[in-house]
Amino acid sequence: MSKGFLNALLAGLAIIAVAVAAMLFLNRGSRVGLDGQIMKVRTAPLDEHNSVAVIDFRFRNPSHVPFWVRTVTVVMEDKDGSLYQGATVSEVDAKRLFAGIPLLGQKYNQTLLMRDQVAPGASADRMVAATFNAPAARIDARKRFVVRIEDVDGPVTELDETK
Repeated sequence: MSKGFLNALLAGLAIIAVAVAAMLFLNRGSRVGLDGQIMKVRTAPLDEHNSVAVIDFRFRNPSHVPFWVRTVTVVMEDKDGSLYQGATVSEVDAKRLFAGIPLLGQKYNQTLLMRDQVAPGASADRMVAATFNAPAARIDARKRFVVRIEDVDGPVTELDETK
């Protein structure tokens, strides 16, 4: 190989590497999704066969595009690995739950609702309440809760309880 060809090849590879790095750098905030963590979980029995879980969480939108909430669901994983999806409670009913069940304590955060917008770069504390067809003992002996937040365009963010 001639020295001129080798220099041209190396210069071409360097230009391609710079172009790829620039594309990756410029698109770093275009991924739609949320980062976050579950801060606190409170549970209470509704009757001998049903329970409620209130999950407070903190999240941040690291992208350059808004995140529009389509759905918020709560899934409980039992000690044996079985998954139970809870029935998400509306904001109005969440206020009634806190008023009627003193065991839950104080309502600190607003409920993350359908059609809520999370602005680019914004962070917030929210909560979600869900009822389960399971006694309180099963809820308290769980392996973990997962809060699933779906964007209107399809991406799903999962916030996992580390117990």
